[in-house]
Amino acid sequence: MKRFENKVALITGGSRGIGAAITKRLAAEGANVAFTYSKSREKAEAIVAEIKASGGWALAIEADSADPQAVENAVHKVVNEFGRIDVLVNNAGMYIGKAFEDHTLEDYDQIMGINVKAVYAASLAAANHFSAGGRIITIGSNMADNAANPETTLYTMSKSALTGFTKGLARDLGKKGITVNLVQPGPINTDMNPSDTDLADFLRSRMALSEYGTVEDVAGLVAFLASEEGKFITGTALTIDGGFNA
Repeated sequence: MKRFENKVALITGGSRGIGAAITKRLAAEGANVAFTYSKSREKAEAIVAEIKASGGWALAIEADSADPQAVENAVHKVVNEFGRIDVLVNNAGMYIGKAFEDHTLEDYDQIMGINVKAVYAASLAAANHFSAGGRIITIGSNMADNAANPETTLYTMSKSALTGFTKGLARDLGKKGITVNLVQPGPINTDMNPSDTDLADFLRSRMALSEYGTVEDVAGLVAFLASEEGKFITGTALTIDGGFNA
C-alpha cells in the first residue's frame, strides 16, 4: 500500500518548480492531488495528464495566490470534490530583490500578500476540514535565518513571518492531532534559480556540500513530513540547503 493512498492533498503553486515536484511525488505515492496555478495553464495540464497516465488522479485549479479569496475557494473546491483534505502544502511564493530604498509600499503588499497572507488564508480555510493526522506544510526559505545577500530585506521578512505562523498554528491545531511544519529550501535548481549562473557559483561557495539541491530533494522532505513517519514533528522549521546556513 502506498503511503498516501486514500489521502487528499492540495499544493498551492503546484505547476512548476518545487511545487510540481511535490505534486508529482505525493501523487506517485498514492495521494489524490489538487494543485493551484495562476499563469502556466499548459504546464498545469501537462502535469495532470502525466499523473493520470501513471494511474493517479489530479486536479488543476486556476487560482492566483495574490487573491486570498481565490485561495480559499481552491480549498473549498477540493473539500467539495472529495469531502475532505488531509495535506495542505503552502508552496506558492514570489521574490522581489532590489535595493531597500527602491522599494514601494506596493511591493510590500504584493510580496506579503503572496508569501504570508495566502498561506494564512489557505490554512484558515482548511483548518476546520482536517481530521487527526492532517498535515500543513509550508515552503519558506533558508534566508529567513540568514540574509546572506543585500537587496533581500522584503523577501527575508516575508519568509521569517512563516516561522511564527508555523509555531503558533502548531499549538492551536496540535490538540486535534494535526501537525504544522515549515520547510526552508536553500539553493535549489529551478527556472527561477538556475544552477549555471554567476550567482549560483557564489552560492555554491557558501555551501558545505558545494552543490545545488534538486526539486526532488525538497519533495522528498515534504513527503516525509506528510507521512506517518513524520507524525511527531510539528511546530518546527527544517532547513534543506546543502549546509548554506551551517
